[in-house]
Amino acid sequence: MTLSEIKKHLSNLQSIAFELPNGTLVPKHFHVTEVGKVTKHFIDCGGVLRKEERINFQLWNANDYNHRLHPEKLMHIIELSEKTLNLKDLDIEVEYQDQTIGKYNLEFNGTHFLLISTNTACLAQDQCGITPKEAKTKINLANLQTAGSCDPSSGCC
Repeated sequence: MTLSEIKKHLSNLQSIAFELPNGTLVPKHFHVTEVGKVTKHFIDCGGVLRKEERINFQLWNANDYNHRLHPEKLMHIIELSEKTLNLKDLDIEVEYQDQTIGKYNLEFNGTHFLLISTNTACLAQDQCGITPKEAKTKINLANLQTAGSCDPSSGCC
């Protein structure tokens, strides 16, 4: 989800809820403690220089159970961040403290913002000798022999 997309969704909401990948909701008394631009400048294992930019939201909750962040307040925080940090319409990543700080992508299901788990990946698979999953050999099961092909004494199983 990009910055413009979250603003569009916020303009139509009465309340904000973030849903974790396991289906539970971030407690209603959460804060958005940071809105920022994160730049990652790195070299991958294949020697390619890369640069990524994202908008980062950090969610946090404390023991102030009466706190509720309303859509218009988050919109104000975003607009102030856009102006002050000169933010572009970039993808959003969300940090949230669970067992450790988790980084999530963001989607919207019409009611809640969904925190989508992220994964690491090799960006230079061709350089590392990794075969993409799609390239695995496919076997037509109809061509397999079934009768007597796997006798327990044959050593095949």
